[in-house]
Formats: sequence, C-alpha cells, structure tokens
Amino acid sequence: MARRLTFTIVGAMIAGILAGLALRAAIAEPAALKDAAAYLTIVTDLFLRLVKMIVAPLVFATLVAGVAHMGDTAALGRIGARTLGWFVGASLVSLLLGLVMVNLLRPGARTGLPLPPVGEGTGIARPAFDLHDFLVHIVPASVVQAMADNDILPIVVFSVFFGVALAVIGEAGRPLVAGIEALAATMLRVTDYVMRVAPLAVFAAIAHAVAIKGAGILLTFGRFVGGFYLTLGCLWAVLIAAGYAVVGRRMGALVALARAPALLAFSTASSEAAFPRLLEALVEFGVPRRIAGFVLPLGYSFNLDGSMIYMTFATLFVAQAYGIDIPIGSQFVMLLILMVTSKGMAGVPRASLVVIAAVMGHFSIPEAGLLLILAVDQFLDMGRSATNVIGNAVATAVVAKWEGALGPGEAVDA
Repeated sequence: MARRLTFTIVGAMIAGILAGLALRAAIAEPAALKDAAAYLTIVTDLFLRLVKMIVAPLVFATLVAGVAHMGDTAALGRIGARTLGWFVGASLVSLLLGLVMVNLLRPGARTGLPLPPVGEGTGIARPAFDLHDFLVHIVPASVVQAMADNDILPIVVFSVFFGVALAVIGEAGRPLVAGIEALAATMLRVTDYVMRVAPLAVFAAIAHAVAIKGAGILLTFGRFVGGFYLTLGCLWAVLIAAGYAVVGRRMGALVALARAPALLAFSTASSEAAFPRLLEALVEFGVPRRIAGFVLPLGYSFNLDGSMIYMTFATLFVAQAYGIDIPIGSQFVMLLILMVTSKGMAGVPRASLVVIAAVMGHFSIPEAGLLLILAVDQFLDMGRSATNVIGNAVATAVVAKWEGALGPGEAVDA
C-alpha cells in the first residue's frame, strides 16, 4: 500500500509539472493565466478541506482511547515528559543547524536581486509573542469551537482530560470507551476514502504552482532555494541518525512507511494533509495507537522541525542580503527568541513567516526583506512540510521505543 501510494503521488507530481508548464506556454497574458490556474486550486482546496474535516475527530478519538487505555496518570506524565524533551531537543538542533548552514553557505551575500526599499510593507501580520495569551489559549473555552477551528493543541488538552476521566471511572466508562474506539475506526476508514483522491489534489497543487511561478523562478533564487534544500537534507540525516540510535535498524522501515505521507505533505505544502496517513503508517510500523495518538498531535504544535530550520536560515539570509553583520552572540540570542516565540504561533497560516517578521525588529533587519523570499515561499513550504512529517514520525517512534512499547509492526512493502 505504501509503495503504491508513493508511486501514484510521484506520478501525479510529474504530471502536474508538465501540465503547469503546458498551461504557462499556452496562455501568455498573466491575468488570463492566473484566472485559468485558479480553477486548479478548487481541487486542492477541496482535498485540504476534506482532510481538515477528518483531523479534529480523529485526534480526539485516538487520543481519548489511548489515554483511557494507559491505565494511570503516571504513565501519561512519563510519556508527556519524554515527548516534550525530544521536541525541545529537536527544535534546538533544527534552529542551530539552520544558523550554521546559512553562515557557511551565505546565500544572501550575492543574490544579484534588487533589494526592496527598507520601509516597504510585506502585508504579513506581526503579532508580538504574549505568554499570557499563549498559555490561556491552550485551554479551550469551548471544545466545539476548537474542533471547528481545527485548533489541535486545545483539542489535545481536552482529550487528555477526557481520557484520564474515563480511565479513572473504570467500568462505568467502558461503553463510552468502546464507542470512541468505534469512532476512531470509522474515521480511519473515512481517511482511506479521502486519501484515494490525494493524487488528484497533488496534480492540481503542483500544476498551479508551476503555472503561476514558472520553473525559472527557482533558477533566479537558486542559491537560496538550493542552500535551503541542502540544509533540509542535512536535517533529515540528523533526524534519521538520531532515530537509528534509538530505534535501530528498523529506521529504514519507518522511512519507507513515512515516504508517502511526506510526499503528500511536500506536494500540497501542508503538514496537516499528511496527518491521517502518517498516523496509520506509525501504527503499521508498530507504534501503539495510544502513543501515536498522543505524541503526533502534540508534534503538530511543538515539533515542526522544517519550520524551525527555516526561521534561522531565512532571517539571516535577509540580513546578509542587506549587508547587516550580526555577531555570533546575537545570533544565539536570536535562536533562543525564535525557540520561544515559535511555540506561540502554532496553527497560524504561514507561521514561519509570521514568526520571522516578529523577530526581525529585534535585530534591526528590514522586514521588507521578506519580499525577497515570498516569491519562492510556496516551493520552500513544500520542503518544510515534508520535513515536519519526517520529524514527527521519528519522534513518535522514539517515544514508543523508550516506553518499551514498539511492536514488530507489519511487513513493509518498500
């Protein structure tokens, strides 16, 4: 199944590239091209809405059932501590690797591109990080509203309380636990139906991006895009090596199973699109559903490794483009600020750009420099989203291994 889905998505991506180039060649007038390509977004947007329709009930059902079956709050606290410990470590490594690579490659030093005027606006909201608002937001005023907004972190908090309560009341709660398990099984079947149209959504997303941006834009921003993808490759190597150190030789099987969800996230530029399929892949790998259902939703709020590495890389790229020298000590301060502020921006569209815009002012970096990278952000977001998927796959498998709960899994058709 994993191999078939992977090949289908790759085929859809290739077909999308060809279709986008053909559409761009057939329609020369930019406004007409934009109007024609807009029809492709209907397919992608419908698919992403189908995924969003699944995510909230799937997170709730799998997490509640998992917590209810843990049996005691001590196990829940231990798993939570291990999960957050890994997330913090992975975030710091991602930010640090982005900082090191952008200093080594210096992609902004010779861009050859006209720089936007320092005072020019970007249109990106720049909300300041507010610890009070962040902490209060974690607890939902209404779980119905949180589910309607697909706000994962408040859903996780409510689900943990609900699951713990079910575990405590014991026998009286078993009928409800059985019902929630049936809901989880039903949502996974709905997921299977939705994923059958994923290749069509992939085709439309790629065709639209190529038609509007054109392949030539990647050459114009070659140093930046190439440097960033090289940096992502280094992060993948670090994550897989860290997973290998804990999980062992089975890391190859995990990567094979995560391949299709990562490709789906890459082609749609949406980590969320891959969530249901990644959950199934982890269970197939041997991660107990109770652990996968707990760690993975948390990862989608706190363990976005691809987004983290982009924050330091893109911020210093803009500084280099404007010839601004930031001492290494200040760069480490920037890293720590990004580490804190990024946790308050989970769930915000283009969250990486929002966080970068908020931090630039602290170091006198012109916010207008973001206009340099907005043109290729769609292509960069594809890599970030795929990396987020791999990072969360590794994190979930590692936590399961630490708990001594990682099963043999099913045979992987690699």
